[in-house]
Amino acid sequence: MKRSTVILFRILVILYIIALAILCFGHFGNLPQIHNKILGLEQDKVFHFLMFLPFPLLSYFALGKSPSGPWKALGIVLLIFLAGCLIAAATEIGQGFLPYRTPDSKDFLADASAIALSSLTVFILMLVTGIRNSRTRS
Repeated sequence: MKRSTVILFRILVILYIIALAILCFGHFGNLPQIHNKILGLEQDKVFHFLMFLPFPLLSYFALGKSPSGPWKALGIVLLIFLAGCLIAAATEIGQGFLPYRTPDSKDFLADASAIALSSLTVFILMLVTGIRNSRTRS
């Protein structure tokens, strides 16, 4: 991957984390309370899922190159997954210190589910890219 593309993705990761912090710690008390469901799921949980879904993909592209071998790919994906879960846990813990927010373990579960799904996608992408790269080198 070109260096300029890697730099762009690193900037996107930073902007993504800033946006995540605003969404997780912002005071949105003036917004109307909506208790609708999306596909039978609480809207809040769907939004949490969607907020954390991009993290592994952005992190992978910010790395700049695919690892050689499935074990290295798995290790990197696990690190990305753990980093995402730490961020998700930190947002829920941080919300406990704010008078206008409340932590919710179900929010963390939605976050972790999104991170897991996206991490699996990244792992498959790494494997496919690695197989393709090994065939072109041969």
